[in-house]
Amino acid sequence: MNKKELGNIGEAAVADYLMKKGYRIREKQYRIREAEIDLIAEKDGAIVFVEVKTRQTESCGSPAMAVTAAKQRKIVRAAQWYIMAENLHESLCRFDVVEVTVNGDGRLLINQLENAFDAG
Repeated sequence: MNKKELGNIGEAAVADYLMKKGYRIREKQYRIREAEIDLIAEKDGAIVFVEVKTRQTESCGSPAMAVTAAKQRKIVRAAQWYIMAENLHESLCRFDVVEVTVNGDGRLLINQLENAFDAG
């Protein structure tokens, strides 16, 4: 399985996971010129920008460690565009990272890090 296929599997699993937790998925793979947000969800009136990181092993550290400061800036920039385009200026927003790790028997382990970083 290549990296893109693994990422798509992780994103689909996280979308299902979030919906089971009461989130409404607003967008999948929201793109602007220089960035992409994997999932944009909503729960209890808050808009949640979700970065999904899927790994088959943690040999290089946890999946969340791959969300660098530069990556965070790109996500924030895309989120600002989304907020402006959807006229959500008054909405509460947060940035989550959801780690997906494939364990030895092929099951996906999901770990949601709420408020993993902020826009400032």
